[in-house]
Amino acid sequence: MQGYLVGRRVVILGSGDIGLIMARRMALEGAKVLACVELMPYSGGLTRNIVQCLHDYDIPLYLSHTITEIHGAKRVEQVVVSKVDENRRPIPDTEFTIDCDTILLSVGLIPENELTRAAGIEIDSRTNGAVVNENMETSLPGVFACGNVLHVHDLVDYVSREAELAGASAAEFVLRDKDVSPAKLQIFTGSGVSYTVPQHITAFADAKIFFRVNKPFGKSKILVTCGGQQIASFRRQHMAPGEMESITISQNLNSDITISCEEDADNG
Repeated sequence: MQGYLVGRRVVILGSGDIGLIMARRMALEGAKVLACVELMPYSGGLTRNIVQCLHDYDIPLYLSHTITEIHGAKRVEQVVVSKVDENRRPIPDTEFTIDCDTILLSVGLIPENELTRAAGIEIDSRTNGAVVNENMETSLPGVFACGNVLHVHDLVDYVSREAELAGASAAEFVLRDKDVSPAKLQIFTGSGVSYTVPQHITAFADAKIFFRVNKPFGKSKILVTCGGQQIASFRRQHMAPGEMESITISQNLNSDITISCEEDADNG
């Protein structure tokens, strides 16, 4: 298999799960992975993949860095890597050069929703997927969404769960009274939260909500407020943007809710 490698000295741009797994795979196939370069101050991949794919193979991870120049004639010969500031702009005089012959891009996925948009279904600008309720039903009654067309997942287990829920909900939709229109409650994102799925709920008991944080957290709390009052709190030892979080809301609600995250005061 080693004879089929197109390059032997590899730099990976981006530290999502695909990039991390490819780092390990290319190392196993005989390539030298020189660096994994990440624009953000944290990796976008699962912690276990950072450990098993980078640390176990002594592959350096450069956080808050990006590739600013690519040099070469008929193929890549060098890349210039620079540190970036809090606005993701390269910082002058922080450059260093890596001699390489291959660049692997792992810069994120975007759900393909051409049909969704054409149907006039509401799209969440944060996920680039459809806005859904707790039954995976979109803004177009009777149309359901799940999997990576809804939002990009890190674990296939979540895709399977959504598919089962969407299928069961579609079957229930066929049988239910279409004249009944349950109240819709919005889910807002507070401090520390990037987005939620679902984005609103219509059932007021045992609604499972998935979300991603927008930065790494140590010991922390997930807070749920409704009508300005805290109605639930969930503790976590660790949270990261690359790992989906979930909570279940069991209370009956009478207004929109907000989900936020905060570090414990005594953390560290």
